[in-house]
Amino acid sequence: MLTNITDIKVDNDRRKFLQNSAKLTGLTFASPVILPSNSKASTIAIGSYQRDLGMKLCLAYFWGIEKHKTALSRQMDVRGAVSPIHANLAGLPGEKDNSRNVIKAIKNVWAKESLELRVVEGPPYLGLKTKLALSGRDEEIDNFITLMKNLSLEGIDTICYNWMPVISWARTFLDKQGRGGALVSGFNSAAMLQKDPITEYGDLTPETMWENLEYFLKAVGPEAERYGIKLALHPDDPPVDKIQGIPRIITSVEAFKKVLGLYPSENNGITFCQGSFASMGSADDQVNIPEAIRYFGKRKAIHFVHFRDVRGDKNNFEETFHDEGKTDMFAAMQAYHEIGFTGPIRPDHVPTMAGDSNDKPGYSTIGTLFAIGYIRGLMEGVGKTKA
Repeated sequence: MLTNITDIKVDNDRRKFLQNSAKLTGLTFASPVILPSNSKASTIAIGSYQRDLGMKLCLAYFWGIEKHKTALSRQMDVRGAVSPIHANLAGLPGEKDNSRNVIKAIKNVWAKESLELRVVEGPPYLGLKTKLALSGRDEEIDNFITLMKNLSLEGIDTICYNWMPVISWARTFLDKQGRGGALVSGFNSAAMLQKDPITEYGDLTPETMWENLEYFLKAVGPEAERYGIKLALHPDDPPVDKIQGIPRIITSVEAFKKVLGLYPSENNGITFCQGSFASMGSADDQVNIPEAIRYFGKRKAIHFVHFRDVRGDKNNFEETFHDEGKTDMFAAMQAYHEIGFTGPIRPDHVPTMAGDSNDKPGYSTIGTLFAIGYIRGLMEGVGKTKA
């Protein structure tokens, strides 16, 4: 039965779910039943068309190993996993999340599922201390650098992170009925105004947030270069100026241009979340998604893609099926192909469809199947058109 959510919902820190995923999902680490497959589809070239345009299709696993989902992933030949890193997921409670033992164990957990850990999303050791310049910031940054080093030793090169302290991903509804009764999430600024301001961290300003981000990038940038780690900054979601008094600064194309200028390096880059970019601006000032992809792609700044769409703008939007939002998704896929993007790409924030639970809004299994089919169809269409 679908969960009916009527109160305002704000996910203050998705990391709460990530840190407890082992407990929530009842993880087991026995060897899985692997479906027989001789597929090498990800490397097959059909005529002059390369499967998936050479990109690395992935699914997100924020709640640990989900056996039904990993089986479906193998059947779809979507072999990339996007996951957090923490000791519980590794089956090594008590060890530091950034230790090589933990990272190696997590990598092996995914390998036993015939999947490859490609992106760490929601990394440990990047929290309030760093983002708000609190006591212990330098120690947290040192731990983050150790994380990068040990990820590199295990062949994992991409970290998706954000600069949204206190309140992370935020929505004011999670169960609005969309097409055919599917449940979608979204955001309305007027509803958010009903929430009280958060004042316990003092008078935060955009200027201090920028200063803190620059401090972080200048500290970790040289080490990211040393270890070959791609830092992929996710846009603020929603991309509004503030929520409950907490500033949001990564809210526009211009903001990302500024980020790249803070530490010019190919290792300092972007998670190009299409839904976030599409919801930037007002009704009269929309982001041209293919144009933005080409701009950042020419600078080799796109390290990871969240392929999704919305309708509306930053103050009032809802997420949609991939084929009904406001973005020309075919043109977006063409742009990725033109810039030579071959990195990890995953669907995101899909509607909850009939027969699925809404206990993980945005990550419906059936909705994800629809999204993968749509994305792969776009890839083939772009590839064969170019051919």
